[in-house]
Amino acid sequence: MAETTTRSSGAVTTTTASASSSFTTLSPITQIAQDHIFSILLLLPMDSIISFSMTCSRFRSLALSESLWEAVCRRDWGPAAVDALKSSAEATNCHQQLSWMRLYKQVRQLDSVSCHRLSDPDVGMVLPKARASHSLNFVSDCLVLFGGGCEGGRHIDDTWVAYIGNDFRRTLRWEKIASGVPTGRFGHTCIVVGSHLVLFGGINDAGIRHNDTWIGEVVLHRTPGFAVSWRLLELSSAPPPPRGAHAGCCIGNNSMLIHGGIGPAGHRLGDTWVLDLSENLRLGTWREVVMTNPSPPPRSGHTLTCIAGNRTVLFGGRGLSYDVLNDLWLFEFSGKCSNWVQIVYDSQTIPGGNSLPRVGHSATLILGGRVLIYGGEDSERRRKDDFWVVDIGAITPVSPVMNIWKRLNAKGYKPEPRSFHGACTDGSGRLLFVLGGMVDGVVRPAEPGGLRFDAELFLAELVIFKCNTEE
Repeated sequence: MAETTTRSSGAVTTTTASASSSFTTLSPITQIAQDHIFSILLLLPMDSIISFSMTCSRFRSLALSESLWEAVCRRDWGPAAVDALKSSAEATNCHQQLSWMRLYKQVRQLDSVSCHRLSDPDVGMVLPKARASHSLNFVSDCLVLFGGGCEGGRHIDDTWVAYIGNDFRRTLRWEKIASGVPTGRFGHTCIVVGSHLVLFGGINDAGIRHNDTWIGEVVLHRTPGFAVSWRLLELSSAPPPPRGAHAGCCIGNNSMLIHGGIGPAGHRLGDTWVLDLSENLRLGTWREVVMTNPSPPPRSGHTLTCIAGNRTVLFGGRGLSYDVLNDLWLFEFSGKCSNWVQIVYDSQTIPGGNSLPRVGHSATLILGGRVLIYGGEDSERRRKDDFWVVDIGAITPVSPVMNIWKRLNAKGYKPEPRSFHGACTDGSGRLLFVLGGMVDGVVRPAEPGGLRFDAELFLAELVIFKCNTEE
C-alpha cells in the first residue's frame, strides 16, 4: 500500500493513497458477483439502495441502473402494473425508455393528481344516462358500467362497455350491451376477479333488496364488437341476507368480501361475509365470518379496498344514528382466523382532517400500494371534490398512528363535487376513472337538497410520465 507522509508545523500526517482503490481491492463485498449484489439490492428499501450507490463508482452504476429500478418496481408494484405502465408509456409517445428510478420516487412522493375530462356531450355519440350508486370496473382493457339509480328514484338495468386499451385520453365510444340481465338495481357491489366480474345484491326502485350473485365476462367479437355475458352463479350454501349500499372487494385469489349495508327492514348491518369461488367461477360458497374481536359497527355507503393479498381496508360510511363516519379498519383474512383491527388516528393532527368523515365516496388501490379516496358527502349532504391517500404501509404498533393521511392537490380540469359515483383504476393503478354520481343541482320543491344525477366521466392521472432523455 502506497503511503505519503507530510510534515507541516511539526505535525506529521500519514494518508493512504487511492482509498477507493484500496477498498475495491480489500473489501470482501467487491469479491461478490454482480448478479448476486443485484439480488441483495432487491431486498433493500429505496433509501438503502441510494446509500449503497454512494460507496464507489462501481456500485453506483449498478445501484442506479434502469434494470435494477425496473426490478424494484416489479417487486413493489407487481409485474402486471409495470407491464401496463410500459404499454401506457408507448401510447403516450414516451418512446424512450422510462426512468424507473424517477418514476418510483414520483410515486413515493405523490402530492397531486391531474384531472382530464373524458366525456364530451357535443360529439354526438350515444352516452350512458346520468346515474348514481352504480358500478364501474376496469376489466379486459375496458370500462364496464352497470346499473345505478336515476331521477325519480328509478333503477337502471343496462350494461355499457368502453374500450380503453393503452390510450387513456382517446375519445371514448360507449357501447350499450344489454338491458334486463341482471335485473335493474342500485347500491350493489361489483368486483373484478381475474378477467371476470362478480356482482352481488343491490336495491330496486320498489325498495326490494337483492342477495343474488352474478358472474360477468367481457367478450370481444369481430362483429359487432364487445359483448358482456352475465350468468347467475350457482351456490352451494345460503347467501347473505338481502341488502344494498354495502361494501365489497376482491380478497385473495378467488374470493369476494362484503360488509354491512341496508337490510330488508331498512336497518343498517354490520356483518361480514366471504364468497369462495371455484377455479372456473361456476360454483360459489358464501360463509359468514364470525368475529370474536371488535369489528366495525353497522353502516352503509362505506368502502372496502383490498390492499394486498388477504388484507382489506374499510373506511367511512353512515352509521346507525345517521352519523357520517371517518373510522378506518384493517381486515386480515385467513382460512382459520380472520379479524378486524381498528387503525386509530387523530384527525386533529392532520391538515384538513376535519373534512375526512364521509359517505358515498370511492376508495381505490393505486400504484404504490396506497388507497386513494375521492369525493363523498358529509352529514349535511355537502358533496366533496377532494383527493386523499392513505398509506397503510406507514402503520406502526403505536396508537394513534401518525402520517398515514395526505391530501393531494388537484390540477387541470375541475369536476363538480360528487357522491355515490363509480370509480376504478386501470391495470397499472396510475389512472383513476370516475363516472356519474350525485352533484349539486337546482333546488326543486320536491328535492330540498338540490341533488342532481350526473353523467360525466373524468380521469385523475396520478403520475406524469418522464423519459430518461427529459431534464
